[in-house]
Amino acid sequence: MSLAALLVLADGRFPAGGHAHSGGAEAACKAGRIHDASTLEEFCRGRLHTAGLTAAALAAAAALGLDPAVLDAAADARTPSPALRAAARRLGRQLLRAARATWPAAELDALAAAFPRGAHQPVVLGLTARAAGLGPLEAAHVAAYESVSGPATATVRLLGLDPFEASGVLARLGPELDALSARAARAADRARRDGPDALPAASSPLLDITAEIHADWPVRLFAS
Repeated sequence: MSLAALLVLADGRFPAGGHAHSGGAEAACKAGRIHDASTLEEFCRGRLHTAGLTAAALAAAAALGLDPAVLDAAADARTPSPALRAAARRLGRQLLRAARATWPAAELDALAAAFPRGAHQPVVLGLTARAAGLGPLEAAHVAAYESVSGPATATVRLLGLDPFEASGVLARLGPELDALSARAARAADRARRDGPDALPAASSPLLDITAEIHADWPVRLFAS
């Protein structure tokens, strides 16, 4: 495992397009569900244990070498919101562009050919981790971290929240993030034996509903 590759992939400055997405934080801020560091932490914890767990397991399974087409279909089934499916594919397409330039690999080229409009971002993330020499646990860690770091960063911009407080939220979530990543990697290993139905399908209906509402806003700061 290359620690340097892990740092590059998890770096918010990696040109994968995540800076344009709030992970549902923009809608939550407008609704008043996020208004300070404490409510941001509650939001991020909920997102970590639902969308974050699902994404981490998909990424880990892709890093293990499971069929990306099967995993993409599994991601579709676990993403009931059309707006979130579209966002996941846009992010996947952008990540794949960056990944192919950074860690050229035949698997990434094949994925681009199979999904010209973009595969789900966690699937692309897992294959990218694989191309970078990372394993399923590392892929799960990156996906889980992205599920909370995106909303935290977005809230700094949306509310003018002190970035030190936002970083504190991420630090406090660290032990949960570690445990969830290990759980996701174990689920991916089961899926290698038992198929994609063994992957988690944790749901967050409020994120799905607000994503559809957010997509119809005529003016918004973030794409999702």
